[in-house]
Amino acid sequence: MPTVETVKGWQQQVPAEFQFILKANRLMTLHDQVVGGEPATGGERQQMFKDYRKMIAPLVAAGQLTGGVLFQFPPSFRRRVESFNYLQRIRHWLPEVPILVELRDPSWYANGIGVDVVQLVNELGMSLVVVDEPHTANLGVPLLELTNPELTMVRLHGRNLAGWAKTGKEARSVRTLYDYSTEELGQLAQAIQNLAEHSKQVVVIFNNNAGHAAAGNALTLQKILNLHFDNLSPTQLDLF
Repeated sequence: MPTVETVKGWQQQVPAEFQFILKANRLMTLHDQVVGGEPATGGERQQMFKDYRKMIAPLVAAGQLTGGVLFQFPPSFRRRVESFNYLQRIRHWLPEVPILVELRDPSWYANGIGVDVVQLVNELGMSLVVVDEPHTANLGVPLLELTNPELTMVRLHGRNLAGWAKTGKEARSVRTLYDYSTEELGQLAQAIQNLAEHSKQVVVIFNNNAGHAAAGNALTLQKILNLHFDNLSPTQLDLF
């Protein structure tokens, strides 16, 4: 986890209007329970939230974390009472920032229950992440049309079905190995515009980065949507 000094260093490298989006630590998303070994205790997990809250304090104070904190849960985080209770604890432990929840198990959306899940997440002051990924009868989750009226995140993982089914170390290098076509980006642009009609802020993240296609796809989508951004770091786009 970054130190407070590291976070302050980030702030010095960007304009004051720059907004950050951070990911939650693996203990906060329960990934330690699925990788083997001894999982964290309840006390250790709660302490991680305290440390994380201290780490993000400079961003909160400067109003630079309106993009929120992303909780990308593992597929083992299924729809059950314990999971709902954990979401409630997250909001209690991290009360002052927007929280974005990415649920990766289809059980959350089975039998039309997705509408109720969206409502529950919204009631907790969280936003359910809209994802694009391979969709089959038993793999992946649907591209949602319902969202949070304040903040919606769209994460585009690519549609590499063969890679998505991989597990273990190999999965990391191939799951997001995908380059969206211009036609696909046009379809996604329409879906994003539909979301924007019902949400004050829509954030789009390309996560199809295994083959370095994310930046090019993002710039193409920017052109399709006719978007222009101010207050960027002078060197930011030069990276691509």
